Amino acid sequence: MAGNREKKRDPKAGLALLWGEQEQPRRGPKPSLTPQRIVAGAIAIADAEGLDALSMQRVAAELDVTTMALYRYVPGKAELVDLMVDSALGTPTPVGDIPGGWRPQLAAWARQCWALYRRHRWILTATTMRRQLMGPNQLAWLDAALAALSQTGLGAAQQHDAFLLIIGHIRSLAQQLVDADEDGAEEWDRLAADVLERHGHRYPALTAAIAAGAFVPQDADPLDFGLERILDGIAALTGRP
Repeated sequence: MAGNREKKRDPKAGLALLWGEQEQPRRGPKPSLTPQRIVAGAIAIADAEGLDALSMQRVAAELDVTTMALYRYVPGKAELVDLMVDSALGTPTPVGDIPGGWRPQLAAWARQCWALYRRHRWILTATTMRRQLMGPNQLAWLDAALAALSQTGLGAAQQHDAFLLIIGHIRSLAQQLVDADEDGAEEWDRLAADVLERHGHRYPALTAAIAAGAFVPQDADPLDFGLERILDGIAALTGRP
């Protein structure tokens, strides 16, 4: 039964759930579960163990209910993940009052977003594995970024492209967090050092960069350098005819 439920998906029902527009029962006892409680339990699992550990059965066990009980509130895992993303994102802190115009406002927006990707690392996978239905919070984040970009004087398409550059930079860094493996990195470093010791003369620029500390971890937030260069590019573009 659960398997059949997971195969079928009604986008209209998913959107209604995301936007709180689903029909509510008019009679009967007050429900013991709510979508919000289910989502909170699911987020706790994903934060601790990743999205691969998430299943309707696992959430039901955490909430001490039957799996079938969950299906009265959430049609399946896909809809649950949509709800989790929107809930975890929350509403962005307004940046419109930050003095200095679009650049500091957009930078503040990006740092808020980066903090969320670090806090909930499963969001990266949740928003790449398929085309996702977007809820009110997710649209609020997009709206806030475009509100800052609207002050640049760029055309609508360029504003959207600029947004994609920024979110792409954030997601790229988030992917590095997801892929991080300290033990594996140490082994890779050892093997790479061994290879370069024998063949480094073939790659003089790389060898010189390594010797100068190009690959030494930096104390600065990894977001900053790429973000500032993107903002520099937007600023340069605003000065063109």
